[in-house]
Amino acid sequence: MKNSIIIFSTAVMLFIVTAFCPHTDVITAPVETAKTTAIPADTTEVAPEKVTEACKPLTPYKSNVMATYYADKFNGRKTTSGERFHNTKYTAAHMKLPFGTMLRVTNEKTGKFVDVKVNDRGPFSKKLEIDLTKKAFMEIAPSKGCGTFKVKLEIIGKA
Repeated sequence: MKNSIIIFSTAVMLFIVTAFCPHTDVITAPVETAKTTAIPADTTEVAPEKVTEACKPLTPYKSNVMATYYADKFNGRKTTSGERFHNTKYTAAHMKLPFGTMLRVTNEKTGKFVDVKVNDRGPFSKKLEIDLTKKAFMEIAPSKGCGTFKVKLEIIGKA
C-alpha cells in the first residue's frame, strides 16, 4: 500500500512538472530531485511551491567565490534595506545585487544549496563575495567548524 502511494505521488509530481514547465531542459532537474526526495506515506499531494521553484530558470552570476556568515551580535539590528536582521532566516548581504534579489547559493564541493534574499550590504572584504545568515550557512557548510567556503551564486529572481 505504501509503495503504491509513493509511486502515485511521484507520477502526479511528474505530470505537474511536465505540464507547467515550458522548457524541456529545465524539467530534468526536478525529476532527479523527485527521485531522491522522500515522500511521506500518509500524503499524496505535491507542494505547489516545489513545482513553481522547479520551473524558475536560474541565471548564473558568479562561481568559485567565498561565502561567510554573520556573527550573532548583529541579531535585531537594522540592515541597510531597513529590515531587522535575524540569524535564523534565509537572507544575505551582497555589495552589488539589488535588495530583494533571490539567490541560490550552492556549495561547490558538496552540491548542497540554499535560497536566500539579499537585504543588506557586505561583506566589506575583497576576498569575500557574500555574507549568509548562520542558518543558511550551516545548511550548506561542509563542516560545522568552517568559517568560509567556495560557493556558486545563481540569480532566481526578485522576491
